[in-house]
Amino acid sequence: MSKSVIIIGASHAAAQTCVSLRQTGWEGHITVIGDEKVLPYHRPPLSKDFLSGQKTIDDILIRPAESYNAADIDMRLGVRVGAINRNDKTVLTDNGETLAYDKLVLTTGARIRRLPVPGEDLENVFYLRDTVDVLSIKARAEVVKTAVIIGGGYIGLETAASLRKQGLDVTVLEAMPRILQRVTAPVMSKFYKRVHTEEGVKIMENVIASEIKESDDGLRVLTSCDKTLNADLVIIGIGVIPNIELAEVADLEIGNGIEVNEFCQTSDPDIYAAGDVTWHYNPIYDQHIRLESVPNATEQGKVVAAHINGTPKPYNSLPWFWSDQFDLKLQIAGLSTGYDEVIIRGDSATGRSFAAFYFKGGKFIAVDAVNAPRDFMFGKMSLTKGRNLNPETLSDLKADLKMAYID
Repeated sequence: MSKSVIIIGASHAAAQTCVSLRQTGWEGHITVIGDEKVLPYHRPPLSKDFLSGQKTIDDILIRPAESYNAADIDMRLGVRVGAINRNDKTVLTDNGETLAYDKLVLTTGARIRRLPVPGEDLENVFYLRDTVDVLSIKARAEVVKTAVIIGGGYIGLETAASLRKQGLDVTVLEAMPRILQRVTAPVMSKFYKRVHTEEGVKIMENVIASEIKESDDGLRVLTSCDKTLNADLVIIGIGVIPNIELAEVADLEIGNGIEVNEFCQTSDPDIYAAGDVTWHYNPIYDQHIRLESVPNATEQGKVVAAHINGTPKPYNSLPWFWSDQFDLKLQIAGLSTGYDEVIIRGDSATGRSFAAFYFKGGKFIAVDAVNAPRDFMFGKMSLTKGRNLNPETLSDLKADLKMAYID
């Protein structure tokens, strides 16, 4: 009988894994099971072009249906997996099917973190994670004027930019002392606060939303600073939680996600995991991490497929990300966690193009580049090759970037 690979979660990692399996020689059955009723799609545009109406669902599909059909991939959408039986090597779906696998891949991603305050489940209060969420937000945004966004991370700020460009009056509430505090340096937070303010977004930092109430003319958001904000819609974006429950019940090793080795194998050698849900070792930074990143999902999907097909290649990719807000393209390479020095190349105080180079103990560890693709590519290449940089040279705009190498 033909062997079978089952992939649970119709995510970006799933889209890459199933196609890479075929490309690298898998001749058996491939089944992708996803709880959404749409094919795997790009999530980054959800808070940007998809929300603004510039792109449709078809525009953000990772691949069209014909690609999966041509690769003989069985896409089962709108279906949930309720349990994994490792002894029998089967999965049980919510429609009563029991499916057997030889290799199983968990690409279950992450779900929204809910805000633990009264009123977070009221009508016209939204979270933003999938196409259904965004279509609901978009429909409401087309007929109202005022929005409050709770959460000043990348999703919150991207959503604020999209709604502001559509003409809404937008206020962003951030519970921490500065926006983007969990992910970047104060100089970046200050820059994005300035730009959003220039574009008409109101930013309120160190303010906690304590309750959401209905009113005669919409919603009211009560805050820790005793200020009440009126809104026609409220959007909550305070992070995500990895979907580890299936793995937990199956008694797989769990860290801050599903723990995998360098080949994306879990503690069961016939079960793999890829994408946002994985807790994996990154050799470049010599630490375990969990990444919410399209490039990470793509690379891990390729690693899974290669290992299943007997041509193992260890995961060793540099983390990188991006964010689009207004006319700003932010590109990030590396992990800035633990930095002790930031070198700015360009004008972050008044301009809209610069790069922040992060160092830790004299070692270059990451770069944030805003409308500065050359600086991004230079930093990304340097990190990939393990090259260290001279902070003084970087800060000199007249100096050639290549002169910054010190080893």
